[in-house]
Amino acid sequence: MKKNIAVFGLGSMGYGIGQSLLKAGHRTMGFDVAQTQVDKFVSEGGIAGDLSDTALSIDIVMIVVLNAEQTRSVLIGENGCLSYLKPGACVISCATVPPEFAKEMEQKCNAVGVHYLDAPISGGAVKAAAGQLSVMAAGKPDAFSAADPALQSTAEKVFRLGDAAGPGSAMKAVNQLLAGIHIASMAEAMTFGMTQGMDPNKIVEVISQCAGSSWMFENRAPHVVEGDYTPHSSVNIWPKDLGIVLDIAKASNFSAPLTAAALQQFVAAAGSGLGHEDDAAVAKVYARNAGVQLPEK
Repeated sequence: MKKNIAVFGLGSMGYGIGQSLLKAGHRTMGFDVAQTQVDKFVSEGGIAGDLSDTALSIDIVMIVVLNAEQTRSVLIGENGCLSYLKPGACVISCATVPPEFAKEMEQKCNAVGVHYLDAPISGGAVKAAAGQLSVMAAGKPDAFSAADPALQSTAEKVFRLGDAAGPGSAMKAVNQLLAGIHIASMAEAMTFGMTQGMDPNKIVEVISQCAGSSWMFENRAPHVVEGDYTPHSSVNIWPKDLGIVLDIAKASNFSAPLTAAALQQFVAAAGSGLGHEDDAAVAKVYARNAGVQLPEK
């Protein structure tokens, strides 16, 4: 069934989600603090409007913002959408947030008869635009049912991880732990190889076929080879996401030394003015320290 769907956050992931919803035939509204993104989305068939005028017609809200603070603002901040949504509507929360926050938002939504799905996403901008995301989801069965039209249009895989919010965000923390470490290790491996006289093209060619490879290595190392740091996923994401991982770990009395080490590299990159570049730019921190000249675009 075609639905009225609102997407909050038209960044690299949210914009791709909006495109996938439009391709599936849903009436899709786009909201973002950057008016240029909204205008671009409207030019491709999306709808813009005042939330207070349109909210009662909305069946599904997808929140694809940066963090818990922004998610809270969209839901229950000043002019938050939860005060407008009709009973039976569904909120799909896609940002990386702590599990306890997801549980709190589920309670807020359920109190006014709105379904809430704790549903962080993975796959990047390309898979978002292709409708091929992986979704780590948890929520009541009715929430899954209400969210299904949007999930069918945007996701290749939906992992059902529990009947209440929390496990989706916990699994996303596991994923981000690995992803952040793997990006940092890609940067370390590439620059280490270069200090040994290895051609970066050959490093990618060989390691991609060997046991030391990872999805992040195969995806991000070519950015280093090409000297192209167009931000498909920016450096600034990782101090936030790995910080969430470490906060959760601390609360559980769990030591995560590899995560902490990777975090410091991203903090150093952001502190060097690389925050808005592609996260592969963390290689520039290693290169600077090693006196290595990375390839240029």
